[in-house]
Amino acid sequence: MAGHTNWFGGLEAAPPIEVFALTASYVEDTHEKKVNLGVGAYRTEESKPWVLPVVRQAETQLAQNTTLNHEYLPVAGLPEFRAAASRLLLGDDSPAIKEKRVDAIQAIGGTGAVRIGLDLFISQLGCDTLYVSKPTWGNHKGIAKSLRYPNIREYRYWDAKNRCVDFAGWTEDLKNAPERAVILLHMCAHNPTGMDPTQDQWKEIAKIVKERKLFPFFDCAYQGFSSGDLAKDAWPARYFVQEGFEILAAQSFSKNFGLYNERIGQLLFVTKSAEDLPKIRSQLVMIVRETWSNPPAHGALVVSTVLNTPELCAEWKACVKTMADRIQAMRQLLYSRLKAHNTPGTWEHIVNQSGMFSYTGLNVAQSEFLIKDKHIYLLRDGRINMCGVTTANAEYVAASIHEAVTKITA
Repeated sequence: MAGHTNWFGGLEAAPPIEVFALTASYVEDTHEKKVNLGVGAYRTEESKPWVLPVVRQAETQLAQNTTLNHEYLPVAGLPEFRAAASRLLLGDDSPAIKEKRVDAIQAIGGTGAVRIGLDLFISQLGCDTLYVSKPTWGNHKGIAKSLRYPNIREYRYWDAKNRCVDFAGWTEDLKNAPERAVILLHMCAHNPTGMDPTQDQWKEIAKIVKERKLFPFFDCAYQGFSSGDLAKDAWPARYFVQEGFEILAAQSFSKNFGLYNERIGQLLFVTKSAEDLPKIRSQLVMIVRETWSNPPAHGALVVSTVLNTPELCAEWKACVKTMADRIQAMRQLLYSRLKAHNTPGTWEHIVNQSGMFSYTGLNVAQSEFLIKDKHIYLLRDGRINMCGVTTANAEYVAASIHEAVTKITA
């Protein structure tokens, strides 16, 4: 209309989010052998989403509970959920919990937990340097940029030649980090590489973090998905707390509860003194109030119901192990098929990795060949979701990878 300013005329379209664009392309693809190795969600042997039976039970209980209503939760979130999730991460016998040095704020998934934690550091504590792993989960740097972190740095994590953790590069980078830098650490099932440090390596990292006066911020998106043992997967965070560190930990229940679209997570914080908890909580509550105002209830009620009901919690732990075991089985299967083809290169990293993802070592050209010619959808950096591999498609995937690496060598 004449006389009206076109406010958005000069706005450029943002690039598509790769993993969601891949999923859309996969859905539209009519090829009979198409395979989706891109989506970051658990899939069954039939390549279907799995609603955990224990989640169904909890939701049935909630639907029949006429005392529930749709009033606002506290801004900090559902207390029963926060307490149970904190125990899950730190352990029922955690001295920090017994000494009342632990609290948490419910968040919009692990992403929201990372965001409010980083917001606290830059807006209230003046920590302007953030280290993330290279490579790292795509949102880490994006969140920091949106918060206007002036110094976003990367520590070396992946040794592309040997396809393992670049521990020498990692430790060298942390030793050169400035004091009061925040270090984002993947607790287990590192995304995207699937390669985790050993316990001895974690101990060395903790030593450097202490010496350099850095702050450890754990991203705990995959507890249980690495080994199938929830306590074992939580060992790094528990070790840091045991060693006297103050920590932040972003917990997500998207993967291990299958509650992807409920966006249920929390930001846990451990302090040296119980007296500091109210101050931290108050600042985080204000950040939440200014960000999403109030957390959603359904996912929190589901997780709280399961974790606080012994029989349901036991069933849930069995579900987590079922998922972890299937992922490990698919790693072994894909590895065995690649070996059977005598595929050039080393592939032991596929079985040495853990969790949902594998950094295959495929380059961009090889990945694009798989997408365009073989209808196998994966990220262009070579990351695949192992849940997308099944007994039915493993041979096709392996044969296609073999063709990619033998045909495209540059």
